[in-house]
Parts: sequence; C-alpha cells; structure tokens
Amino acid sequence: MTTAPERTETPAQDNATLSIGAVCDALKADFPSISISKIRYLEDQKLVSPKRTPGGYRLFSPDDLERLRTILRLQRDEFLPLRVIRQELESHASVSFSAASQAKQIKRARLSEPAPSRRYNLDELLERTGASPVLVRELEEYGLINTDGGFDEVALEVVQSAAELAQYGVQPRHLRLFRTAAEREAGLLEQLLASGLRSRNPDRRTEAFAVLEELAGLVSHLRHLMLVAELRSLVQPVT
Repeated sequence: MTTAPERTETPAQDNATLSIGAVCDALKADFPSISISKIRYLEDQKLVSPKRTPGGYRLFSPDDLERLRTILRLQRDEFLPLRVIRQELESHASVSFSAASQAKQIKRARLSEPAPSRRYNLDELLERTGASPVLVRELEEYGLINTDGGFDEVALEVVQSAAELAQYGVQPRHLRLFRTAAEREAGLLEQLLASGLRSRNPDRRTEAFAVLEELAGLVSHLRHLMLVAELRSLVQPVT
C-alpha cells in the first residue's frame, strides 16, 4: 500500500516570503529527512509562526527560515528537547544566532542574576509537571531535589525532566550519577576560582561570578559534546 504524497501549498507570494514547500526544499540539503509535515509539527509546537494569507496559506519570512535551521540543528546536533528550544528562543528578541553559540548560551548558568524567589508547594509542583508524588519523593530520597521551604524553579525543571525520562523507564536511582557528576564539576570550578569567590572585594567577586558562569557553560557544553560523540556511535549503520 502506498502513501499519498504530502500536499504542498502554492500561495501567491512576494519575493521576501517562501511557501512551505519552498522552505522544505531550502532545508533539504542540510536536513535530508525534513518534510512538510515536520515543519507543520514545529509550527504546532509554537516554535515558528509563519504569516497566513487570507486563503490560509503559510508564508515564511527569511527569519522564519533561519529560525527553522537553528531549531533543527539544535535538535540534531545538541539533542535538545523541543520544549527547551522553544523556551530559549522565546527569551531572545533576535533569531539571528548560530546553533553552536545558542547551545552554549542555553547551558550557561545565570549565576550573577538573583536566584528566583518563587516557591511552589507540592500540589502546585505536581500540577505544573504532571509528575506523581512517588516520583517526587524518590527524587528527594536520591538527593536530586531539595524540598526545604518548597520547590524552586530549578527543582521544578528537575522534576519535569525526570517525569519525561520516566516515560522511557528511567528511574530516579538512575539519575544519581548526574548529581554525582555535577558535584565533581562544581568542586573543580570552586578550586579554580576559590580566591575570587571568597574575596571581600566586591569587584573581584563580581569578576569571579562572571568567569564562573563562562566556565560552567563551557564545562556543560563539553560534557554534552562527549555524550553526543558516544551516541553517534550507536546510530551508525550496522555492517
């Protein structure tokens, strides 16, 4: 049984816009598996918002095309979830940035900014993340979240990610290795910047915070690249 070819849209357009079919063709060289349905899916996920003609046809701008390139590269090369990509793109006014630099920015710690003061109680956490009380309790038992005084934004993200991983059979006990690795990395960075972080001089401390942010982003990106290198070996064609 053969499947019907995807219906393309052919609206009247000006030189500054592209139809969905033209966008698909423009992306094919870098992303051979791209399809019109994939582009529509990214639109459904609110990652791109092309204009519409009165007849309902999509019109993609050059910025929309570049945004799609970035999304697809972050997904392919950085293995970032669409939820994370969407949140980060929404926080930037410009869509003109490279996938590599964007990936580093996503992983960069905002340590110099005030820590979020918002706290969630257990019921709010469960509602926002869709996690079960059992999962939250196990995350606390394995030291992955701290429930003292409620749950902050970081804990909410940890629970959200753990809930998504649980759908694939990953349990909190499996995640302990990430906590251990994070503690070791933090210890290394503390050793490198100990004098600046503990200085009584406000300027020296500010400088140390900035360097710590940069190092945290570089370490996180390096770890991620190593993971990607390992995963690449898993998807090689079987000979």
